[in-house]
Amino acid sequence: MIALVDCNNFYVSCERVFRPDLEKCPVGVLSNNDGCVVARSAEIKALGVAMGAPAHQIDPRIKRQCVLLSSNYALYGDMSRRVTDVYSHYTPDIDVYSIDESFLGFDGFEEKTLVDRCLALRRHVRRDTGIPVSVGLSSSKTLAKLANHLAKKQPAYQGVAMLPPDHPSTRQVLERLPLTEIWGVAGRTAAKLQQLGIHSAWDLREADPKRIRTLFSVVLERTIWELRGVDCIPLDDMAQPKQQIMTSRSFGRLTGHVNDLREAVRAHASRGAEKLRGQSSLARALMVFVKTNPFRADLPQYSRSVLVPLPHPTDDSRVIVRTAIAGLRAIYRPGFAYQKCGVMLTDLCDREGEQLDMMVEQQGIRERIRNGSLMATLDKLNREHGRGTVTVGIASKNAAWHLRGERRTPRYTTRWDELPLVKL
Repeated sequence: MIALVDCNNFYVSCERVFRPDLEKCPVGVLSNNDGCVVARSAEIKALGVAMGAPAHQIDPRIKRQCVLLSSNYALYGDMSRRVTDVYSHYTPDIDVYSIDESFLGFDGFEEKTLVDRCLALRRHVRRDTGIPVSVGLSSSKTLAKLANHLAKKQPAYQGVAMLPPDHPSTRQVLERLPLTEIWGVAGRTAAKLQQLGIHSAWDLREADPKRIRTLFSVVLERTIWELRGVDCIPLDDMAQPKQQIMTSRSFGRLTGHVNDLREAVRAHASRGAEKLRGQSSLARALMVFVKTNPFRADLPQYSRSVLVPLPHPTDDSRVIVRTAIAGLRAIYRPGFAYQKCGVMLTDLCDREGEQLDMMVEQQGIRERIRNGSLMATLDKLNREHGRGTVTVGIASKNAAWHLRGERRTPRYTTRWDELPLVKL
């Protein structure tokens, strides 16, 4: 059996762990630069605040009832790690799917004991981390995800629901479930299925797998088997290396200073190189872009990008930063108030599969090995001591390109200087 464990309203729950005054309060967490609502408590949902709603467009009468917080990703990442550590007390088979979802394997465990085991896991997570979780159990990932939805929405399950593949209750759930509620079935695919007389999850489960594969894809065929309780979607298929790596964010405030743009491009290029090394890839080229705010009709507008080849396939932060800065110099124009810039690493190749040029001098190969060791050391230091411990260049404090985070709560679990103080 497989369990999908999902943290309820994760970002909001992380905030409430250290702010008990936020319990039962309408809480929303905002995206980068405090732009849009990306996480909502049940209370703020009840007020009609939609996911992705721009903060400045929320009705002032509703806004006065809410607490809106800036994203605190350092806290959320550390809390996610702590939650996952608790899972390891119940099974060694853990696949982290996202920051708030994990698949747990329970092969070898008696099926009749799993609900009680997951209820105990749920209590343990809440006791040790303060985070509420919901658990869905079944024999496939797709059914486990549907079971998780039931556990979250129906209080009678007490946070843990099981959907045995051939049980009558599972059929009832699938007969009521629209196609677009199935994991991986998008609206366009659902419309085509409906033209074939397939209107519900149960209809899809009963369809001919070979016919569906011919008309659609092997992915949808696997979904049919998943709905029948056969686990056949490996998570590795959902986490393939990216073919492009984009790093970009809007500025905290508009700026026309080239030094601000240079620092931002340097930071984005460095972060992109780190992601590149994380998936064991090399980049052959990169694109740099800058743009003004298109919604400011009172300001002159400018948007430009440039594709720059790298001197050789590389994941070296220094080479990537140097090339990105050269690209910025080519497209920067004074006299504009810039709102955003970014760096895209493209034309990626697998580091292990790259063929060394036999004509390269031996010194060049030694240099490559030395540079690889340097980048590995840089990543290790930043991994162990926190991102930004070692950087290519130094960022100015309070620069215009830094994100707004006016409502960010302290990073309680990762920063000594932000621990709460108790006065006696």
